[in-house]
Amino acid sequence: MGSGTTIGEAVKLGARAVGRDINPVAHFLVKNALAFHDRSKVLSTFQEIERDVGDQIKRYYRTTMPDGTVADVLYYFWVKTVECPQCNHHVDLFSSRIFAKHAYPKRYPDSRATCPSCGEINLVRHDAKEARCVGCAHDFDPQTGPANGHKATCPCCAHVFPIAKTIRESNAPPAHRIYAKLVLLPDGTKSYAAVSDEDRVLFAEASKALTERPDPYPIVAIEPGYNTNQALGYNYRYWHEMFNERQLLCLSILAARIREIADPVLRDLFTCLFSGTLEFNNMFTSYKGEGTGAVRHMFAHHILKPERVPLEANVWGTPKSSGSFMTMFEGRIRRALDYAADPFELRLEKRNGKAVSEKVYGLSEKIGFEVATEYDAFSIGKRVYLSCGDSSRTSLMDGMVDAVITDPPFFDNVHYSQLADFFHVWQRYILGDNGHWQAETTRSDAEVQNANEAAFTERLGAVWAEAHRVLKDDGVLAFTYHHSRPEGWRSVLHALMEAGFGITAAHPIKAEMSVAMPKHQAKEPIDLDIIVVCRKHSQLKPRRWNGDLWGTVTPIAAEQVRRLRDSGRRLSRNDVRIIVMAQLIRRLSISHDPQSALAMLETSAPEIDATIENLHCDKTRRIRNE
Repeated sequence: MGSGTTIGEAVKLGARAVGRDINPVAHFLVKNALAFHDRSKVLSTFQEIERDVGDQIKRYYRTTMPDGTVADVLYYFWVKTVECPQCNHHVDLFSSRIFAKHAYPKRYPDSRATCPSCGEINLVRHDAKEARCVGCAHDFDPQTGPANGHKATCPCCAHVFPIAKTIRESNAPPAHRIYAKLVLLPDGTKSYAAVSDEDRVLFAEASKALTERPDPYPIVAIEPGYNTNQALGYNYRYWHEMFNERQLLCLSILAARIREIADPVLRDLFTCLFSGTLEFNNMFTSYKGEGTGAVRHMFAHHILKPERVPLEANVWGTPKSSGSFMTMFEGRIRRALDYAADPFELRLEKRNGKAVSEKVYGLSEKIGFEVATEYDAFSIGKRVYLSCGDSSRTSLMDGMVDAVITDPPFFDNVHYSQLADFFHVWQRYILGDNGHWQAETTRSDAEVQNANEAAFTERLGAVWAEAHRVLKDDGVLAFTYHHSRPEGWRSVLHALMEAGFGITAAHPIKAEMSVAMPKHQAKEPIDLDIIVVCRKHSQLKPRRWNGDLWGTVTPIAAEQVRRLRDSGRRLSRNDVRIIVMAQLIRRLSISHDPQSALAMLETSAPEIDATIENLHCDKTRRIRNE
C-alpha cells in the first residue's frame, strides 16, 4: 500500500478499505495517517515537547554576530575531507567553491563562494570564473575545487588521487570540516558568514554532551544491498554514522522525549513526525539554495549517496527553516489535521487564460478511523483494515474485494526496504522492539524486489494470484508501472497471466516530479507511468494473434503519444517505449496461454524498436493517417 494514498482516497469515496504492506515502515505511516487524532491533544503535546526540550536543542544552533547580536543559525555548511595519500594534507572535496546560489541563478545571479586561502565568504556571480577574496585579497576561480569527478588534486603537493578508493582504504567514514553558516538575524533577514571559533566550540560542546547520554541512539549495522552499497563503499557501517555528533545529540533528546508520551496514538504520531525530521537532518543532505525548500533530503537520488558538501540544518528549526521538527509539525501534522477535519478536492479552472486550481469542499467525509488490525474486527463493520505482512498470503475471504489497487516495485529499480531501514532503526529505538519492530531490518525474503527476473516474476505472480483469489469475478486489478528494459515488461506479463489476469486498459500519465534527481541524471529519463487495468482472464475473450498484432498496437500507441505531445509534454525515447510496451503486453495478455504470449513478445524486438523509433521521431500523425 506504500504511502497509503489509495487507501485514503477510497475511504474518502465512502468505500471500506483493506491495506497490506510487507514493510513495517509503510504500514506504520499509513496507520497514523488514517487514525483519528484529537486536534487539541496533538497541539498540546507539541507545546509540551517544545517546553521540555525545545531550548535544549535550539541552544546548539545559535551564534554571536560581530556586533554582539545573538542570532539563530538556519544551516551549517560542511565539506568532506580526505587525507592526501602522498603528503597527508587534508583535502577539501569541493568541486566548486560556490556553495550557495539561488534556485533560479539566471534571474538571481548572486552566489556565495568560500575562499580557498582564508575561508572568508565572498559574494560572486553564479557563473564567475574569477574572484578576489574580500578577506585576504587571494585571487581564485569559484568554479573549481580540489575534487573533479572521481578524483581529487591535493592543493599542497599536486598529487592526483581517486576519492572513493582513498576513502575505502582509510577504513573509517570520511571526516568533515565545517566552513560556513546561514544566520537568521533578529530583523528577519538572512546572512551568510564563515564559521567562527565560537561555532567550533559549540559543536565540541554538543559532541561532549552526546557522550554523556546513556544509550543515546540506535547502533544497527547497514546491510549490503543495491541501495546501500555506495554508502558502505564510503565506510559507513552503521546507520548512526550518517549523522554528525550535534545531530545525534538533538535527535537523541527529541527521541527520548517522544518516548515519554503516555498516549500510544500520540506517541506513534510524533514518532512519524520524528521520522520525517530524520530525512532532512543528516550528513547525506545538501543545499538547494534560496528560492525553494533549502534542504535537499537524503533520498533525492533514490540511493544512499554520500554528499561531498553536506548541509546541517537546525533540528528544532525557526519559522524560516526547512525540514526541521517545528516546521514539519506546522507543514505536515497541523495541515494534515486541517485536511482530515475538512477534506477537499482540486478543481482545475481557467481564469484570464491561465489554468488555476480551486479547492472544493464538502465532497468527502472526515478522515479519522479506528483502524482494524485483525480481519475479524473488519468483518463486523470497521471501515479500514491494515496489516503488515506478505501480500501473497492474506486473511481475506474468497471473492470479497471489488478492486485491488497496487503499485508493484519496478523490477530491479529501488529496493525500498534497504532505504526504509534508515527510519526503522529509529522507530524501533523510540517504540521498543516488540510487534513489527522485533527485527532490526525491514528486509524480508518474501519481498517482491529482486534483480533476478525469475525470482521477481515468481514473487509478483504470487501476490497477484492472491489478489485473484480475493477479487470478485467482475472486479478489477489496477497498478502503475514503467520500465526501460524488456525483461521488466516480460516479468509483468508473465506474472499477470500466470495469476489469471488479462489487461483491459493501459493509460500513460505524468509520473514522478520532473525535478527528481534521478530524472536530471538519466540520459533518457522516464517521465510517465502506465496505469494498467486488468480483469480476470475468465471474464475475457481469449485472442490468437497472427499478423494483425502491430496493426492494433501501433495506432493506439501513436494516438497516446500524439495526445501527450499536443498537451505540451516533451517525450523521451523511453517515454515512448513504455507507451508502446504497455499497449503490446495489453494485447498479448489476452492470448490463450502465457507461453505463446511470451514467445510472441520475445520475437517482437524488431517491431518494438521500429515503432518506438517512428513515434519518437514525431511521425505520429503520418502513422495515424495511414
